[in-house]
Amino acid sequence: MKKFDRLRLVGAASVTAAALVLAGCSGASDSGSSNGSGDKGSASSAPAGLDIEIKPAGDINPKSRDEIQDGGELTLALGELTEQQNRFHANMTTDTSGVWNWYNPELTMSTGEGEWSPNPDYLTDAKEDIVDGNTVVTYTINEKAVYNDGTPIDWKSFENTWKFNNGKDYEVEVNSTDGYEQIKSVERGKSDKEVVVTFDGAYPWWQGLFNYLLHPAIDSAEKFDNEYLGKVRPEWGAGPFKVESSDFKAGTITFVPNEKWWGDAPKLDKVTFRAMESQAVINAFQAGEIDAAGVASKNNLKIAADMGDKIDIRASLRTANVLFTLNSRAPQLKDVNVRHAIFAGIDRAQLATIRYNGLGYEEELPGSLTLYSIQEDYQDNLSDVLKFDPEESRKLLEGAGYSEGADGYYEKDGERLTLRYVLVGDDEVSKSTAAAIQKMQKDIGVEVKIEERPSSEFSKILAENDFDLFLSGIFSSDPYGVAYFGQTYLSA
Repeated sequence: MKKFDRLRLVGAASVTAAALVLAGCSGASDSGSSNGSGDKGSASSAPAGLDIEIKPAGDINPKSRDEIQDGGELTLALGELTEQQNRFHANMTTDTSGVWNWYNPELTMSTGEGEWSPNPDYLTDAKEDIVDGNTVVTYTINEKAVYNDGTPIDWKSFENTWKFNNGKDYEVEVNSTDGYEQIKSVERGKSDKEVVVTFDGAYPWWQGLFNYLLHPAIDSAEKFDNEYLGKVRPEWGAGPFKVESSDFKAGTITFVPNEKWWGDAPKLDKVTFRAMESQAVINAFQAGEIDAAGVASKNNLKIAADMGDKIDIRASLRTANVLFTLNSRAPQLKDVNVRHAIFAGIDRAQLATIRYNGLGYEEELPGSLTLYSIQEDYQDNLSDVLKFDPEESRKLLEGAGYSEGADGYYEKDGERLTLRYVLVGDDEVSKSTAAAIQKMQKDIGVEVKIEERPSSEFSKILAENDFDLFLSGIFSSDPYGVAYFGQTYLSA
């Protein structure tokens, strides 16, 4: 399971006709080391008379399998049916993994508190030992586990997953090598259904690896790049659901029960995802066309509140951080002092106020990309080194050779310092945030031009680095933040 999946910033919350995952991309987590108190944020004076409780470990309605009726269809919104559908690829996003997980093996499970366990439909055991100072993990695979094309799920899938994620083949554009590059060997155990993974030294975060598998049919960098490009591969899946149909132009994909599944039959008859913009999502939810919608914005939350007893509103903390990304390859951002100046001109507190406006919620600014504020060992390592200081911004720009023009903007060699802020989607929070950043940068003498693009281009924009300034998020899929220093800090 990867620590970071790139996610498009929208008002992340969930209303279902039956659901809000409130506090969208905030510095909060449902981690294993959470104190569970939620005392880092508050939800006083909830809007529209709502009494919303923020639950760090998730706000769900657990039922036993026997309590759930058979049948029914579920329709959900998707930001984008991404062109790259390989969840291990560098160009994947949260939308990629969201689709992948519906029809591919998920070998492990995790509670809202971050407690890990093997999924018995795929793994009957996972055991850790220390041998000569090395972490050795032995996985026992369910004898019934098989891909839809008949290929057994065995030790070869583990080996293939490791080889494509360990960073040794520079032609492979992989999402992350963290953890996999620490593995010395992946070998067959007592049978093909037993896997022995040996690390080079101790590796305490092994539970963050091999949560998903890469089918052995992917055996070259070319196939890794291209076999999931603009298509899904149902035959390489293995799970309770299979792909019934997909339309990348329309942005839709549908899943139905998999007759080859060896576990308990799924309860739903059909699950459909439809790609749509944020405003279309809430409209479709109101019209009964989809079954859940994000409402972590002032207007959308009011719309949900006005729907009364027809719906449930659920709130939790999202294990994600917002990143304001500067493209260091852009001509006017190659100088580190210019980049420093841009950052010093950003008032994070004001952006947080915009983010939570009208939600009756607030929290302290995130101070770490390693742990979240509700995790036990969290500490703020950012606030003291990156302060909002417009005067410092101007000094840095002047030190980089820029001078202020008569119009208040800085220029160098006759060229104004102008940057392109690429805004994805149509949600109100993202637009307000972009406008605020534009004003902040104007105040330090930097011109920012906002370029609006549809959500369907999110992954393409990232893959091509087609921006100067870009706001997006990174979502954590497990609580082992220390294990992912590479993704966080290594240069490309």
